[in-house]
Amino acid sequence: MTSDFSSSNPDLWQPNRKLNKRVQFAVKTVFAIFALVSVATTIGIVLTLVFETFEFFQEVSLWHFLTDTKWTPLFSSAQFGIFVLISATLMTSGIAILVALPLGLLAAICLSEYATAKTRAILKPILEILAGVPTVVYGYFALLFVTPLLQTFIPVQGFNALSAGLVLGIMITPLVASLSEDAIYSVPQTLRDGSYALGATKRETIISVILPAALSGIVSSVILAISRAIGETMIVTLAAGQNPRLGLNPLVPVMTMTAFIVQVSLGDTPAGSLAYKTIYAVGMTLFLITLALNIFSFWFVRRFREKYD
Repeated sequence: MTSDFSSSNPDLWQPNRKLNKRVQFAVKTVFAIFALVSVATTIGIVLTLVFETFEFFQEVSLWHFLTDTKWTPLFSSAQFGIFVLISATLMTSGIAILVALPLGLLAAICLSEYATAKTRAILKPILEILAGVPTVVYGYFALLFVTPLLQTFIPVQGFNALSAGLVLGIMITPLVASLSEDAIYSVPQTLRDGSYALGATKRETIISVILPAALSGIVSSVILAISRAIGETMIVTLAAGQNPRLGLNPLVPVMTMTAFIVQVSLGDTPAGSLAYKTIYAVGMTLFLITLALNIFSFWFVRRFREKYD
């Protein structure tokens, strides 16, 4: 009846949607351009690494790259054992996650389950301030404070993986704490109430109910922190040293993958040389490691994510 009335009265006011449609089209176009720029940038980075790495392997065999036990691409008798750099990177990252996981997870549990709303509103921003400290400051902190402090207890050298890993763990602690706290805080209150109704204590509820329910978010935060630690540059460059050696001794100087990239990128190595191309091979290795971690994170979240109505 209303449609018949509108068609029989052509002078009846109708809203003009043309401008609204044009604005919506413009907004969609702008957002699509931004999305395409990010995708194109990612593709460009990957293609650059692939092409330059391919040229590197035209001169160095993949077998020697994976099996050599020394990394001396800047010497006359060059050797290209990438596991020398990988071992140092995994060692510093492992020390970092051993520090960040308990500190970050306990801080997240405290903020979510024990702190009051006012205390949480104060402590969480203070904790996240650590994430805003420049990494070069962390590097000098590790070199000038943590290393001399460690030397009073254990025989570490001036540059060592232990101090770099410890400070690296402090740097990524806010990442673990903040994301884990968000995951724990998002667990429905009904699960807590049900556990308490069955006679469980607060500690038992946290360990047996809340942490399993927030497991996917906690694991995602840990994997993200590991990726951040693996890709860190300034801390390991300043504190861990630049001595490539194969092994897992944290008391001696080592060279990580990012530290080697910094060394070659200083400008002393001629562009286009084999030594210069090694930074792309190392970069591609670093990219593949972080990609594998992200793929595992996506799989784990989809496999163990808890959904609540």
